[in-house]
Amino acid sequence: MVLADLYNGCDSVLHSNHPFKYARVLGVYHVNVVYVGPGMRDYQPIRMEFLWVRWYQNEEEIHNGWDTQKLDCIQFPPLTDDDAFGFIDPSDILRSSHVIPAFAKGRLHVDGKGLSSCAKDATDWVAYYVNR
Repeated sequence: MVLADLYNGCDSVLHSNHPFKYARVLGVYHVNVVYVGPGMRDYQPIRMEFLWVRWYQNEEEIHNGWDTQKLDCIQFPPLTDDDAFGFIDPSDILRSSHVIPAFAKGRLHVDGKGLSSCAKDATDWVAYYVNR
């Protein structure tokens, strides 16, 4: 769970008036980089940490949020969308949230075969509720 303002400008999938954005963490990584741009101090590597995520989007057909007294309803955008995946700074994370499958809506892939083992989409549900 991150603030929407931090990531609204980055991904077209994420444009919404909702205050938060949600993502499934696919991987936690770090790299040692040597910065050689303006303000460079030396050639010492700096550790940079980041998360590879698969973004959720708000399900538009259901009105959710605090005003309606319902749980937020989210779903994954299609894997083919340019902004379905992204990288985020771990320090931007507000907290984790409990994502509950909307069991009544069923699974996205009834046969249990997803399109990408990296995206871990074989077990996706059509929609999820966020218990924050």
